Amino acid sequence: MHTERKARWAVRQSALPTVVRSCPDCSSTRHRPSGKIRVNANGKLLDVWLLLSCAGCDRTSKVPVHERVHTSSLEPARREAYENNDLAVVRELTMSASLAAKNGYSLDWSGTWELEARTPLHAIDDPTPLTVLVSFELPVPVRVERLLMSGLGLSRSRVRRMVADGRIRLPLAPDAKTRRDFELTVHAPAATLARLAAPVAASRREAVRREAVRELGAPDAVEAPLHLPRAVSGA
Repeated sequence: MHTERKARWAVRQSALPTVVRSCPDCSSTRHRPSGKIRVNANGKLLDVWLLLSCAGCDRTSKVPVHERVHTSSLEPARREAYENNDLAVVRELTMSASLAAKNGYSLDWSGTWELEARTPLHAIDDPTPLTVLVSFELPVPVRVERLLMSGLGLSRSRVRRMVADGRIRLPLAPDAKTRRDFELTVHAPAATLARLAAPVAASRREAVRREAVRELGAPDAVEAPLHLPRAVSGA
């Protein structure tokens, strides 16, 4: 008798996205949130801006959030959050695709996420399909095959082959980008996945070893086995 196999993968936030817009004082197009929100009151009207810092020259620029809105149009708690530079609100505004579109800039999500893959242990020859629930902690658009490569430890070509022959079943195309939770099914025993992932894991270990050699400048210092973390960062 086989038990149901389930796993949970979570796309976790590791950093805020970079705001891509021109700086009038230098050639940089990279901006980061300063952690501050400016509120200006003129009678019954309010202006609210998210403040950014240029990565090249530290120039502060303003992103309009609300312009000339009546004080009664904002919930008191929301206005208080603006005035207190609430970090959760700064995070929300920085990641807002609608705010970016409204103000004519784009968001670069490189290096902002990592995949936490929690897959429970089962008998290595258990043929029961593995159901994986993928959830997103932040609205980062990630290519589906990238998640599969990270979560299963497989190469891109192997992932595509398994999707093509029905061993991985998806609700959307593997080359599609998504930021919404979804569920997938893997029709392969744990032993098969481990065998398929072994060459990729070995390649990653070798890459880590070579990087350590470059940094330390001494091959003898990295003879001990190096263990990769479970979380895989987004690029």
